[in-house]
Amino acid sequence: MTLHLVRKNASTVVATGGALRSAILIGAVLSTLSFGLLPGIASASPFAYVPNEKSGTISVIDTASDTVIGEIKAGTKPRGLAVRHDGKSLYVSDQPTNSLLIVDVGTRGVVGSVSVGESPEGVGIAPAGDWIVAASEITNSVNFISTATNKQEFIIKTKGKNPEHAEFSPDGKWLYVSAEEADSIDIIDMTKREQVDLVKLGRRPRGIAFTPDGTRAYIAAELESMVYVVDVATHKVIAQVKAGTFSNGVTMAPNGKRVYISNGKDFTVSVIDTDTNTVVATVPVGKRPWNMAITPDGKKLYVANGRSNSVSVIDTDTNLVKAEIPVGALPWGVAIR
Repeated sequence: MTLHLVRKNASTVVATGGALRSAILIGAVLSTLSFGLLPGIASASPFAYVPNEKSGTISVIDTASDTVIGEIKAGTKPRGLAVRHDGKSLYVSDQPTNSLLIVDVGTRGVVGSVSVGESPEGVGIAPAGDWIVAASEITNSVNFISTATNKQEFIIKTKGKNPEHAEFSPDGKWLYVSAEEADSIDIIDMTKREQVDLVKLGRRPRGIAFTPDGTRAYIAAELESMVYVVDVATHKVIAQVKAGTFSNGVTMAPNGKRVYISNGKDFTVSVIDTDTNTVVATVPVGKRPWNMAITPDGKKLYVANGRSNSVSVIDTDTNLVKAEIPVGALPWGVAIR
């Protein structure tokens, strides 16, 4: 007897033998697939993780089927989230407890926490995977956690008030931190482990994304409804792009040809051509679109809609929404690894 077991985002498993051995294999495979993947089998499509502030959960989306395949309980107000490079752990900021929670993806449980500064929000991961950073709004600081030890190794105070997002440049040399109440970007030199510059922007800067070559950074200023393009070599603003109303989230396409901006008040996503720095498309999505993530192949953009309790999936070839996925209450963003 030959038995074929197929899962959309896993390799085909083929078993031979009698009915008893087949039954045993089916039970083992279904048990293993209850959440993730067979050990040692690579996923054909990644998972997307969505922290839901009001629900205190993380929704897990299979990007092959665009369906929620699980919910993870994670603190009381999860916000920023990063995925460890090996895909085995999530790091999520829990605002009320002033901590960074460590979630085991396989068991769907919190396995540890790290105390950080007051009111942590944005979480980032270094390109090499060695550092997780969490921006703490009230203490005006960035906390650096080693992924090798899961311990906080050092803290850098920001000159800007109320830091929200913290993003590494592709080469890992720079860390850009948006300071909401200072209308600026704090620039941290990772070699020196200190802030070396501050770039003034428009009112209430939020999301940040670098081009893949690391030459430019795009930062959305919410109250200005503007996107600022910063030259990384000189730390100077070299262009401004008018986006939709209350622009906030920023996500770069893997090939660097497009950058996507969520517009909280317009319920849209602006698509910017990075060669011309012009808006080439505007995509309607759910209510209060916030932070976003794109699949590694650049084919699908996932947009967290805070007031719709959903994630809109945009086909980046057509700039059309191909699915809207219900998630928990008040989704803050999306992380894909």
